[in-house]
Amino acid sequence: MKLFFGLGNPGKQYQNTRHNLGQMIIYNFAQKNHFSLSKKSKLQSEVGEWSKNIFAISTGYMNESGTALQKVAAFYKIPPENIYLIHDDLDLPVGEWRLQFDRGPAGHNGVKSVIENLGTQAFWRVRIGISKAEFETAEEYVLKPFSKDEKMLIDKTIDKILIEIENLVM
Repeated sequence: MKLFFGLGNPGKQYQNTRHNLGQMIIYNFAQKNHFSLSKKSKLQSEVGEWSKNIFAISTGYMNESGTALQKVAAFYKIPPENIYLIHDDLDLPVGEWRLQFDRGPAGHNGVKSVIENLGTQAFWRVRIGISKAEFETAEEYVLKPFSKDEKMLIDKTIDKILIEIENLVM
């Protein structure tokens, strides 16, 4: 069993922002594969199951995501090496993505929270590029929606990642 956990923030105001790419992936995967996520308050998450794998997002804020991920992983008895954390990444250009294992947080507070709560960084990360802000702080930049051109690139990237997730669960 694997856990695919998408990072993001709760609330409509954050739904289509750069920082919510992880959640977008989980929601898109669930829609494509005809399953839904249900709120599990004890796990501080929305959780769904597909093909004997767990898909989840935190119902709390990005910087506290580790608490929810740890609760989901413990409940389903999923070891860190079977966790796939999906998140935005300022260090990659828009449209690029990487699947990597055992990496530090590189300044990403959501990832830092996960590492602190799991007690390890030995898990998989799906890093999705959003580029760096040119004229604003990272905090402002990540909470803005994509431009029209960026959105076209991101939609293609999401499609590629959904295929990769399907390959990982089969």
